[in-house]
Amino acid sequence: MRYGCQTYDYEDGTLVFISLGQIYGIDGRNDIIKPWGKALVFHPDLLAGTSLARQIKDYSFFSYEVNEALHLSKKERQTINDCFEKIMTEIDQNIDKHSKILIVSNIELLLNYCMRYYDRQFITRTHVNKNILIRFENLLKDYFTSGKSKNLGLPTVTYCAEQLFLSANYFGDLIKKETGNTALDYIQSKLIDEAKTILFDHKKSVSDIADELGFKYQQHFTRLFKQKTGLTPLQYRINA
Repeated sequence: MRYGCQTYDYEDGTLVFISLGQIYGIDGRNDIIKPWGKALVFHPDLLAGTSLARQIKDYSFFSYEVNEALHLSKKERQTINDCFEKIMTEIDQNIDKHSKILIVSNIELLLNYCMRYYDRQFITRTHVNKNILIRFENLLKDYFTSGKSKNLGLPTVTYCAEQLFLSANYFGDLIKKETGNTALDYIQSKLIDEAKTILFDHKKSVSDIADELGFKYQQHFTRLFKQKTGLTPLQYRINA
């Protein structure tokens, strides 16, 4: 499967989600192939005036990369196929005042099942996720100790996701499932741990430490530190 400028392998029973503006296709690498599968394609106007129009942004997997696809079990595939059949049956009916709401309701049902199955996938792929979490921790450790924070500023969720070759949404969802905290909270927690260590060096002022950690303004560092610890950096230094 070609997605943008990259290609990915995919298997039977794999679901990918494509949002507006994304381009994909099948690359046979000079071989003649006959792709097989099912696609549910709908115009955004179909959702106009429905609850799904307001909630569609909550289905974060539309921003995942193709290599972060959903891999279904046989039982899950049957459920997804049942959803497809219900939508197809409704499309084949004569259009009436109930058609739109029934089609959209079945699309929403399908997406909700996919949310459940992604949650299952995060759990069953724990060994992979743990490896990503370890790499994430090492990435942050290197970011602070190598001086990148001083030169590049505070590490962002997007930056960390890119360094780990993940989409920001998939990365954020994975960290939330693994730690119970958002990726930003996790980054800030590691940032405060680093700040606590540096505060033991009494030769450095709070302003120096804020600059070293990547804060543009000392007051932003002080505010975050107090928010996370209940103490200002100076109070922590005195009490430590």
